[in-house]
Amino acid sequence: MTRFQPAGPLRGSLRPPADKSISHRAALFGAMCDTPVAIRNYLYADDTLSTLDALRALGAAVEVTPDELVIRGVGMRAPLSTTNERLDVGNSGTLMRLLPGWLAGQPGGRWSLDGDDSIRRRPVDRIARPLELMGATLTTTDGGLPPFTVEGAALRGIDYVSDVASAQVKSCVLIAGLMADGETSFTEPTRSRDHTERFLMGAQVPFSREGTTVRVSQTDELELEDMYVPADPSSAAFFVTAAAIVPGSRIVLEDVGLNWTRTAFFQIADRMGAVVLGDLEPPGTESAHEPVGEVDVAHAPLEATEVGGQDVPFAIDELPLVALLGVFADGETVVRDAAELRVKETDRIATVVEGLSGLGAEIEATPDGFIVQGTGRLRGGVFDSRGDHRMAMLGAIAGLASEEGVEVKDMTAASVSYPSFESDLRSLLAES
Repeated sequence: MTRFQPAGPLRGSLRPPADKSISHRAALFGAMCDTPVAIRNYLYADDTLSTLDALRALGAAVEVTPDELVIRGVGMRAPLSTTNERLDVGNSGTLMRLLPGWLAGQPGGRWSLDGDDSIRRRPVDRIARPLELMGATLTTTDGGLPPFTVEGAALRGIDYVSDVASAQVKSCVLIAGLMADGETSFTEPTRSRDHTERFLMGAQVPFSREGTTVRVSQTDELELEDMYVPADPSSAAFFVTAAAIVPGSRIVLEDVGLNWTRTAFFQIADRMGAVVLGDLEPPGTESAHEPVGEVDVAHAPLEATEVGGQDVPFAIDELPLVALLGVFADGETVVRDAAELRVKETDRIATVVEGLSGLGAEIEATPDGFIVQGTGRLRGGVFDSRGDHRMAMLGAIAGLASEEGVEVKDMTAASVSYPSFESDLRSLLAES
């Protein structure tokens, strides 16, 4: 276990690690290109290294230099390498759900995908249904879980209506749609992250949007320019939370991706009273580019809030941090419409409720979220991350604002998305 003691103010500036969602997509789309693509500031963490390993196994060349990552792809429809062994997605739900979209459009190909124990608890049926309607075959383990097999086919375009707002499912269907005969549309109940759509626009793919429906048409090739990956707003959110709950804190987070579909947590923290300043991208912006800027955070008295509806898909990874903010806010903080949290790396509703309760918080679970009574204090104790990278980092931040400190079980899980988390956190504390 790793112990995090009560801390004084966080001060100084920091550039969080590169965006995980964009890194996955940059590598995957690079592998689908016929010409080399250079990626600057790629995230080298366990999840995104799993993506590079999978692409190598499929025949792409991956060259790592001190300044950039170069992907020498095989093209959209070139024969991909096949293997009797599995493609190992590690802990990466993004890779598990996006890669089959490409594999499904390779007639005659057959691949097995598997991962760690956490991945084997995450549902695959959400991508299996649309891909099978398009003509591919996915064979899953009982209950629609990994490991599973993808058998490629000549795909046909479909109009698919999803009952959940999911950027991963949407991305899978759109990628498959690039290789399908005719036009493919995906409709979701509310908007979700749009990184894949921005890649498609940047690659000159026939693409359109109307409300929550996006459409792509069959295309022969992708044309991507070299790209730069901004800092991850989901990683930045941990330091926003720390600065908001540790008195006297004032920090600047640099080079953060400010895509409007990723900044809902910053807006939630701001309306709770934390001073979070940044030139945020206006909602509804359609662009092929990812905006970048600074986020300036300062401690201030916090007020409770309610989070639900459209906030949820745009802050899904950061919602457990809202629970921690709620502990130090005046009033009752409610998160609802977030049942998706139960099928992440862990059941994050159960993990955050049990974890913070064990530290002295007044928090209870609901079927689709949680309710927190603000007490303004956290005693401390032991926080079990259950091997979930985001839960490990949440436990660490809780320790800084606790009275007695927090011991985090399996802090090494943070390496999935943020290998340098502990050293970066110490750098902000050293400034105080």
